[in-house]
Amino acid sequence: AGGCWCQEEGEPLAHTALTRDITQKGYEKKRAKLLAPYVPQTQGVDPALQKESRTQTPAPAAAPASASSSSSSKFHRARSGGARDERYRSDIHTEAVQAALAKHKEQKMALPMPTKRRSTFVQSPADACTPPDTSSASEDEGSLRRQAALSAALHQSLQNAESWINRSIQGSSTSSSASSTLSHGEGKGTSGSLADVFANTRIATTSSSSARPATKSFPPGVPVSSRVSTKIQQLLNTLKRPKRPPLKEFFVDDFEEIVEVPQPDPNQPKPEGRQMTPVKGEPLGVVCNWPPALEAALQRWGTTQAKCPCLTALDVTGKPVYTLTYGKLWSRSLKLAYTLLNKLGTKNEPVLKPGDRVALVYPNNDPVMFMVAFYGCLLAEVIPVPIEVPLTRKDAGGQQIGFLLGSCGIALALTTEVCLKGLPKTQNGEIVQFKGWPRLKWVVTDSKYLSKSPKDWQPNISAAGTEPAYIEYKTSKEGSVMGVTVSRIAMLSHCQALSQACNYSEGETIVNVLDFKKDAGLWHGILTNVMNKLHTISVPYSVMKTCPLSWVQRVHTHKAKVALVKCRDLHWAMMAHRDQRDVSLSSLRMLIVTDGANPWSVSSCDAFLSLFQSHGLKPEAICPCATSPEAMTIAIRRPGVPGAPLPGRAILSMNGLSFGVIRVNTEDKNSALTVQDVGHVMPGGMMCIVKPDGPPQLCKTDEIGEICVSSRAGGMMYFGLAGLTKNTFEVIPVNSAGSPVGDVPFVRSGLLGFVGPGSLVFVVGKMDGLLTVSGRRHNADDIVATGLAVESIKTVYRGRIAVFSVSVFYDERIVVVAEQRPDASEEDSFQWMSRVLQAIDSIHQVGVYCLALVPANTLPKTPLGGIHISQTKQHFLEGSLHPCNILMCPHTCVTNLPKPRQKQPGVGPASVMVGNLVAGKRIAQASGRDLGQLEDNDLVKKHQFLTEVLQWRAQATPDHPLFLLLNAKGTTVCTATCLQLHKKAERIASVLCDKGHLNAGDNVVLLYPPGIELITAFYGCLYAGCIPVTVRPPHAQSLTATLPTVRMIVEVSKAACILTTQTLMRLLKSREAAAAVDVKTWPTIIDTDDLPRKRLSQIYKPPTSEMLAYLDFSVSTTGMLTGVKMSHAAVSGLCRAIKLQCELYSSRQIAICLDPYCGLGFVLWCLCSVYSGHQSILIPPMELESNLFLWLSTVSQYKIRDTFCSYSVMELCTKGLGNQSRGINLSCVRTCVVVAEERPRVSLTHSFSKLFKDIGLSSRAVSTTFGSRVNVAICLQGTSGPDPTTVYVDLKSLRHDRVRLVERGAPQSLLLSESGKILPGVKVVIVNPETKGPLGDSHLGEIWVNSPHTASGYYTIYDNETLQADHFNTRLSFGDAAQTLWARTGYLGFVRRTELTAASGGMRHDALYVVGALDETLELRGLRYHPIDIETSVSRTHRSIAECAVFTWTNLLVVVVELCGCEQEALDLVPLVTNVVLEEHYLIVGVVVVVDPGVIPINSRGEKQRMHLRDSFLADQLDPIYVAYNM
Repeated sequence: AGGCWCQEEGEPLAHTALTRDITQKGYEKKRAKLLAPYVPQTQGVDPALQKESRTQTPAPAAAPASASSSSSSKFHRARSGGARDERYRSDIHTEAVQAALAKHKEQKMALPMPTKRRSTFVQSPADACTPPDTSSASEDEGSLRRQAALSAALHQSLQNAESWINRSIQGSSTSSSASSTLSHGEGKGTSGSLADVFANTRIATTSSSSARPATKSFPPGVPVSSRVSTKIQQLLNTLKRPKRPPLKEFFVDDFEEIVEVPQPDPNQPKPEGRQMTPVKGEPLGVVCNWPPALEAALQRWGTTQAKCPCLTALDVTGKPVYTLTYGKLWSRSLKLAYTLLNKLGTKNEPVLKPGDRVALVYPNNDPVMFMVAFYGCLLAEVIPVPIEVPLTRKDAGGQQIGFLLGSCGIALALTTEVCLKGLPKTQNGEIVQFKGWPRLKWVVTDSKYLSKSPKDWQPNISAAGTEPAYIEYKTSKEGSVMGVTVSRIAMLSHCQALSQACNYSEGETIVNVLDFKKDAGLWHGILTNVMNKLHTISVPYSVMKTCPLSWVQRVHTHKAKVALVKCRDLHWAMMAHRDQRDVSLSSLRMLIVTDGANPWSVSSCDAFLSLFQSHGLKPEAICPCATSPEAMTIAIRRPGVPGAPLPGRAILSMNGLSFGVIRVNTEDKNSALTVQDVGHVMPGGMMCIVKPDGPPQLCKTDEIGEICVSSRAGGMMYFGLAGLTKNTFEVIPVNSAGSPVGDVPFVRSGLLGFVGPGSLVFVVGKMDGLLTVSGRRHNADDIVATGLAVESIKTVYRGRIAVFSVSVFYDERIVVVAEQRPDASEEDSFQWMSRVLQAIDSIHQVGVYCLALVPANTLPKTPLGGIHISQTKQHFLEGSLHPCNILMCPHTCVTNLPKPRQKQPGVGPASVMVGNLVAGKRIAQASGRDLGQLEDNDLVKKHQFLTEVLQWRAQATPDHPLFLLLNAKGTTVCTATCLQLHKKAERIASVLCDKGHLNAGDNVVLLYPPGIELITAFYGCLYAGCIPVTVRPPHAQSLTATLPTVRMIVEVSKAACILTTQTLMRLLKSREAAAAVDVKTWPTIIDTDDLPRKRLSQIYKPPTSEMLAYLDFSVSTTGMLTGVKMSHAAVSGLCRAIKLQCELYSSRQIAICLDPYCGLGFVLWCLCSVYSGHQSILIPPMELESNLFLWLSTVSQYKIRDTFCSYSVMELCTKGLGNQSRGINLSCVRTCVVVAEERPRVSLTHSFSKLFKDIGLSSRAVSTTFGSRVNVAICLQGTSGPDPTTVYVDLKSLRHDRVRLVERGAPQSLLLSESGKILPGVKVVIVNPETKGPLGDSHLGEIWVNSPHTASGYYTIYDNETLQADHFNTRLSFGDAAQTLWARTGYLGFVRRTELTAASGGMRHDALYVVGALDETLELRGLRYHPIDIETSVSRTHRSIAECAVFTWTNLLVVVVELCGCEQEALDLVPLVTNVVLEEHYLIVGVVVVVDPGVIPINSRGEKQRMHLRDSFLADQLDPIYVAYNM
């Protein structure tokens, strides 16, 4: 269905183009594009949609877009983050991005936009309320008529010979006349409009592509107006632009291309400062009343200040709902401690002992229960491990949490009653076993379930020591979860350091918006809180979602002195600021920004201050700090003195940062990073900066490195991971000479930064977010910031962007994944994607390998709603991310490919040969047994012609059955004895003479289903002296596809008559046939169903054996239709060679399950039995579709020793039968031969052998044949020869046309199998196809053949003599004294001498290995690739790839994959395909096309027709699900 060309009046076009969601296949979305030149474009979207999209964005984003006051436009700009969890975009950055993009605008990029079938990605709610699009009903006749007229016009334009580009310019790029019409974003002129209309019509014509002369292969050209070629042209234009790093001269070893790591740039900045010295914080003051342990502080306040408030919890609306006093906290913790130690098990076998670890599973909105549980554990001396509440069995990262629980040996989980009820349950009410978790016992800690401790029971509170207090979990870059163990002394020291740095005093109120289970939320809100008898107001994340200002209101209401927030909370408060005029923040002495180390924190802090300064916020109250799970608080800005100058900013050069060097940015304002300090080192701590990788060498003063901290207040180890612990918690820095500096151990913090002037600490990123590409370091957060700064509001959902790197082809590659808004239009998204690529390229000078958009809310989330990066990366690599848009840029990023191979000019064939001889290599040639010495049955010797043999058999053994034909049930439907066959052939011959008025030498087309009628008609023609041409009959269900080929062969062979059955005769003349071809011009059609009983006056005998016997027509995989001439001599020679090789004689039976229309299949079906007298059981392959067991059960039932089949039959059996064997026994089979004209499919034959081994199939039985157009049978595994051999060859050498044998399992190795034994009388030689000189043993070259049964030439309309001579009668360019005439098979292969001996005595045996068709090979980067090798790699990458085919177009590699999964998976395949081809073949894929199953055309022999596929792709006939153009 094509789009229709009318547009209902009164419906704004922009609306139809942007809001509809079309679920029918095809290209309706192109309609808008087509009409764009003609319809005045309405700006923007229809207002109803605007309203709707606004309600979908988070509430704070509802600022009206039209507001023009300066403040609101500033917000508009700062708003893209939406409800982003941790990311706020900086205005500085936005300006830089705008500037960078403006620079790119000048050199406008026209990236080809991917083609996508609209039904694939049904977007979420946006389309629920869009009106149905009235204009899309293509059923109305008017539009159909227009459609037909258009396709007729198109058809004509295709029929013109000129519109096909000649074969001669295949190498050059497509004509570019249409290349500019589709560059996106520019208003299109009308110049290309007609081409556009054509480009977007589906071409529904096949006759134009098949009615071509016989020997001309289907031209690879394409109508210039095709949309695909336009896009490819755009892609080529894009790729012509130079890559950024210059390619070095790569070293290409004889066998091993070494992939070069780009050499460091000599101009890169290098650190010049002196080695840094560790920086000390102020000493930790000694305050007389500081408790000896945190538990002691709790006891003190709980008993002396019981009424003081400790913690206030809020409900969902943000109203205080409960306040926990110090007295309650103490009494409840005591009860819990007592219960844990005494009430869970029996007296003799307690469940918990001091030192055991316990999981704390509390929801984020219940700080009170958590605090009680935490202190209860401390008092009971068990070690709490706070974790998130698991929501489903498959939580992102849940398995790793399970690993943590297991490694900590946790068997008990504490939780609340409400939380326990909410956990997912099994059918019988038990809590589900979470994936990867140990079995847990759940304990509810609500007060009513706890036992009151007896009066005499007291917890043991000792002075803090190095024993573990609690374990905080942390997720590493790879997604594994580790437990950072914090000792009691570290916990206490950290509280002391924080109290001193933040100057906490008793009774102060603090507002905590952070997660109280870990990090600063826990340290300030739960621990330091109790130390200083503070009152914490805990604001849960869920409240922030509904009421973003709630924390500001709490500060105002409670006159709080300190607030703990992240940038996102500042951001949300600014968004909602209009709702509250009268809040005051004057009470705040510290606003602690805990992610002050983020690249975007500066602008959040500035914007917040500028907005809330009028509400009493003091500039010096803003205190950014830096924290990490291992080193805890690293640095915090102390509350400033009013009026003192505010600390400075560092404006650093991004380029310098990527080399790890601090350079103040001067030159390019666009690529600068502005960072704020995070204050000074903590009291009692010491800090140094070491190199991030390798030994912990101290950095120079102007170098970026990992921050390391030494203090009593830091983690002590990763629980249970000694090796990792040593490298992280016990680091002794070394100097440049490698000797240790001091003996104080430091803890690596995982943060990157430097110590600036005045000992201020600056953080520029996290180790986890480090992306090292080609030796330069980039920060994931910086790249996210750039992505957000590109106008992302229309496209990115809530600012959710993930950045990570994957390792492909010896380097890290950057991947950016963003969630797409439900209402984003295709055009907007693509526009955003191309701009992000440009911005990152400009600002960070690094290419993005892959940029993907996924539907909103589909990325795996962390417990607080952020993106779970490592899970996202895993989904990406597994192909389960399901993007809805993707752009790959391998051409830009991959700069470390080996240099293309230059062919060595001027080495002549003679010098190659001499070189081979000097090297001791023999010339690669091989031959079968000599025919001359083999005696043959005298009778057969007497008869030169098959017709004579048949007549002789009809007299000698009239009742001997030659043929049995089986139906799907396995019953014999027809037999033919020698006499019956002779009689029937006579009757057909007489009909030909009487009805057809044919003369000897006329060609007759035989159109029959596989069976005995075909055989009788064949011999009938020979009896009448006519030349038979067997043709596969058209398929009634798909006439349009199959009839043109029949028509073409009839025309090309100049057939005087068609012999067929009545059914087929009716079909040829039917109305359906008339729609596909011109039925009036068929030659005479004779049906042979009811023949008159009339004797033939005499049987024709050819004057010489060189006369033609029959024509063999076949379409090659490259789409070339060729007919070859088989003489009587060749027929006899071939039958004789097969008889000798397979030892056939009249008492033997063979079973044949092959198509009998061309090649060796036809010879075995029609000729061999008559010659050798054996009985052939004929099984038409199509019968297997209704009964898969037919072939094998026949073999078993008749105890057949030799059977022949095709790959498609073997595949059907392998895939379909599985291990159901139904009483079949195959132990009788001696040879099972697959008839093929291609490289043996080793994996298929192996799996077939393995599958049926259990029912007696010998592993030695299966083998393949090899034949080609010039000689249909070159190799065929005989009965007595040695088993077929297999070798492993190196793929890299094969691309250089060299054969290097390797061991099994070697990387990049390919398993090849010998194609059967060379037939008697056949000689082969391996020749260089360019120089036509013979090659040595270790070289890959074209297989040339000399044998008595080689065909005598092509049968063509034009009788193109030169082609004929070249293919059939060629001499080697030198070195062959006998001047033998050779025929060129068109296949590449090699010969290997194996030491196996044949049964007939100690003969050496030369094995011939076929690698692939010369026509099919792809010449890329100067190397020769075989499509099947690339296809094998691609098929392995994802379970949903059903089939795959590759071809090249204008030097771009195009990969077509059939998707057998759901269409959501289509885009997952694009990066996987690109990765695997790059990794295994060193090639960059140009275009990835995802299509439905069954689109890749496969011929009757089961071979892929890649050129047909290429033509259909370029003519835009594939209806692909998705086409990705890699940049």
